[in-house]
Amino acid sequence: MERLTSPPRLMIVSDLDDTMVDHHNDPENLSLLRFSSLWEEAFRHDSLLVFSTGRTLPMYKKLRKERPMLTPDVIITSVGTEIAYGKSMVTDDSWVEIMNHKWDRGIVEEETSKFPELTLQRDCDQRPNKVSFFIDKSKAQEVTKELYQRLEKRGLEIKIIFSGGKALDVLPKGGGKGQALAYLLNKLKAEGRLPVNTLVCGDSGNDTELFTIPNVYGVMVRNSQEELLEWYAENAKDNAKIIHASERCVGGILEAIGHFELGPNLSPRDVSDLLECKEDNVNPGHEVVMFFLFYERWRRGEVENCDAYIASLKASCHPAAVFVHPSGAEKSLIDTIDELGKYHGDKKDKKFRVWTDQVLARETTHGTWMVKLDKWEQTGNERKCCTTTVRFISKENEELVWENVQQTWSEESEMKNDSNWII
Repeated sequence: MERLTSPPRLMIVSDLDDTMVDHHNDPENLSLLRFSSLWEEAFRHDSLLVFSTGRTLPMYKKLRKERPMLTPDVIITSVGTEIAYGKSMVTDDSWVEIMNHKWDRGIVEEETSKFPELTLQRDCDQRPNKVSFFIDKSKAQEVTKELYQRLEKRGLEIKIIFSGGKALDVLPKGGGKGQALAYLLNKLKAEGRLPVNTLVCGDSGNDTELFTIPNVYGVMVRNSQEELLEWYAENAKDNAKIIHASERCVGGILEAIGHFELGPNLSPRDVSDLLECKEDNVNPGHEVVMFFLFYERWRRGEVENCDAYIASLKASCHPAAVFVHPSGAEKSLIDTIDELGKYHGDKKDKKFRVWTDQVLARETTHGTWMVKLDKWEQTGNERKCCTTTVRFISKENEELVWENVQQTWSEESEMKNDSNWII
């Protein structure tokens, strides 16, 4: 979060499963890719992205390998009991101390073992400050009440959350997604970086607390679970800052951005003619996102006016522009674009996707911009990632000219071979 020295324009705090990630209606991850391109193009430079999930940290990392996930500024895992920051996921030690207050996992395990109604979830779903079970919905309320009483008698201060119609989590009293968000907002406020607007997004019972935080906007996606909709009907139906979206998952998040006028909500992936998609102001991040979206469409054979696109790209390059391939080989950027011609449609019907992550631009000297990002390619189940640096110079008419593109293999890349890596 240190990259922002002033209050973020927007902070999005989103659940993952069945909110940001559509597991049931989107096998090709198009909705997730729609959000990714919009975030990197329009928000990354001055806003914060927070994922708040019931998943444990190991299970979150597993999801990142399965889906085209962006890197959040903050990751809140295990139903709000763990907070980490940045790409390296640095643990918030102060939050760990708060979670350990009047908490004893051994006592929780001892008391819960006395309830035959509770079935322990997998080992990978357990964490030091979260004990997770499955339970029949009809028995959840009765068990929750008695378990509260038993654990309080043992001197613990706990919270029990029922979600998804079957999951029951026992947490420290100070835990939960809402408490974690309140802590994060207080931390940002103390640093003079309280977001101008915050949008929370969820679909299930463990997201309920997010919508209780004062002065935030909220969206319950169309496919929300019954327990969240019941809470909404009883507690928040008259709250104009919370909506039940007409679109599912990411579609609902984009709907909320537009409804509350929090910024642009048209994803670059929803633009059919990329040649017509121009920015009024200098925006190097926009140029990079649109180029790699074009590159994906080109190799999928979805770009029709081939000559016009190639001519437009070459016209935006400095005559001496250089491209440095991940292998270290240097060549003319214009020649590289010319070579794209023979790759038109070579990835058609091969589940080929390209996305950008952590697109950050800075003006190094007047009229010169450096953009750094991670550029991902996926064909079927194979992924590659390059850390990419682009240098632009701006003309007097504020048009950006590509001067240098340099790529190196990312540590996150599962594949690091040069075959079929064009740019």
